[in-house]
Amino acid sequence: MEPSSTSSSSSSPRLSSKIMPHVTDLESGYVSASSSTASSSGELPQVNLTLPHVRHLNQQLEVMSAMDRLRFVKICFPNLYQSTAFGLTGLVSTDMLSKIEKESPSSSPVDLIFLDTLYHFDETYALVQRVNERYPNVRIHSYKPQEANTTAEFEERYGEKLYETAAELYDWIAKVEPQQRAYSELNVAAVLTGRRRSQGGERDKIGVLEIDDETGIIKINPLVDWSFAQVKTYITENNIPYNELLDRGYKSVGDWHSTSPVAAGEDERAGRWKGQAKTECGIHNKKSRYALYLQEMQRKAEEEQLTAALEEVKRAQQAESSAEVVAV
Repeated sequence: MEPSSTSSSSSSPRLSSKIMPHVTDLESGYVSASSSTASSSGELPQVNLTLPHVRHLNQQLEVMSAMDRLRFVKICFPNLYQSTAFGLTGLVSTDMLSKIEKESPSSSPVDLIFLDTLYHFDETYALVQRVNERYPNVRIHSYKPQEANTTAEFEERYGEKLYETAAELYDWIAKVEPQQRAYSELNVAAVLTGRRRSQGGERDKIGVLEIDDETGIIKINPLVDWSFAQVKTYITENNIPYNELLDRGYKSVGDWHSTSPVAAGEDERAGRWKGQAKTECGIHNKKSRYALYLQEMQRKAEEEQLTAALEEVKRAQQAESSAEVVAV
């Protein structure tokens, strides 16, 4: 794995270019990664698809098996990665990709991107190591929040229980920014996700293939039409290592502070942010309240700068008029 290099300095969250290096790029829902990827390098998006083309591809992909979808996207899309928190669906994709790699010895493995929020369960970290041992050819790129390598460093810099006091800010620092950094540094063109329609919430109508509006990156959901039972059966039959929390009533595992077991009859992701009007962490949300807050803050700052500039012009004109009166 490749943990990002981090350090600790400030003790409280604040809006600054040091913590939010792209706060000036706010046209999209989140502060866009385009300032550090597509705009500056000219390399992303590497694949441009029109909406009719996306619809056509989805029609073809919809009738394929998950394995065939993965075979197709491995050939079709350059710089393909898999974004995973080592949930069951992602583990199935990783195993299928390993089988596809064996079909063609010249085929290169698909690397994994793991967003280490520093608040994962111990069982999740243990699973990362087991997956690394099971699939040694697959490289795991681990990305942590900026300038924090441990939970203690995170809380010293950004404050304790930020996930409660400023949930949108937490999502940005712990998940969205590290993801954008990963996409930029790895030059990602397309990414595999573990999203499925049967997970409920906002995922019930997603297609196999999507385009991220903010980065232009292709998002592929190879097991989009699988049920939880299908996923669990594949895991069992293929003896794939999985998170031990699944045996304790958890079905979707994220950070320990926002994940709880799921009761019988509840949606698969009902244990995420239980009791909150929230179903996504920020990575898949298109409009974050925090991003909108940043946008509003920028607008106000620009208005203040304009007002200050006009006041300066007004004072200069008054001074000039006064000087002319004295001269007369």
